[in-house]
Amino acid sequence: MGTLQTREKTLNPYTLPEEQIQISLSGGRTSAYMLHQVLEANGTLPENVEVLFANTGRELPETINFVQELSDRWDVSVTWLEYDRVDNKVCYKQVNHNSCSMNGEPFEKLVESKQYLPNVMMRFCTEELKVRTMKRFLVNELKWKNWVSAIGIRSDERHRCRSKSKDRWSFWYPLVDANVTKETITEFWKKQPFDLQLLNAQGKTPNSNCDFCFLKSEATLAAMAREYPERAQWWIDMEEKVNGTFHKNRNYKNFVDFVDRQQDWIFNEEAFLCQADDGDCTG
Repeated sequence: MGTLQTREKTLNPYTLPEEQIQISLSGGRTSAYMLHQVLEANGTLPENVEVLFANTGRELPETINFVQELSDRWDVSVTWLEYDRVDNKVCYKQVNHNSCSMNGEPFEKLVESKQYLPNVMMRFCTEELKVRTMKRFLVNELKWKNWVSAIGIRSDERHRCRSKSKDRWSFWYPLVDANVTKETITEFWKKQPFDLQLLNAQGKTPNSNCDFCFLKSEATLAAMAREYPERAQWWIDMEEKVNGTFHKNRNYKNFVDFVDRQQDWIFNEEAFLCQADDGDCTG
């Protein structure tokens, strides 16, 4: 099966290949920009293209609303999916803006089935809640056998690209082909009539995706604990549920308690945690 990496460079980098295409929408500005450019280059999406959003249940309401708004404004159908378990069997379910989980229910079902927590070395949360959930839908619902997966990775983060195909799909990175950077994304959204209503800190959105994801920096997590203390409780509950931790060097309860005691720490627009009163910054 071919990929866009082998296509002629004379083509518009957003021109759709002939294969069946899965466009992965994360709910952030970059993947939304990718979708916009694909729509601009191709017009109405053909039947062999499916735009998917996999909800973990830990996204902020601003992310959920953004996915719905871009679908409405750009007149594009987005299929919303969630990891699920029925009769102790892994499956998926289709949801929408009004029925999607907002309290971590899909993620909690995954933790309950595993009886241990994902971490930096074992990121099975991404694999199960997003990648395999979308795969199950494409294979079981749409009966796809092979497809190309469009991923919103920019040219200034091309180290994240995978060159090796999976068992059923290959990867397409149109933003890499188009030399798109985070500055490109920022400038685009400045000109739009709507935007993701979350902080844009030097081209990054620290509050995007799973709210207290263990992959986020301590600075970002500390800022989240200050702004959304009630949302940290779910992560504390999961650690207590299986008597484990998401991070080898800390647990969420102690971390949130520590942040709460540091009354002079603030989060500035550059996404750094800084001490007020001329304290040191840590990135």
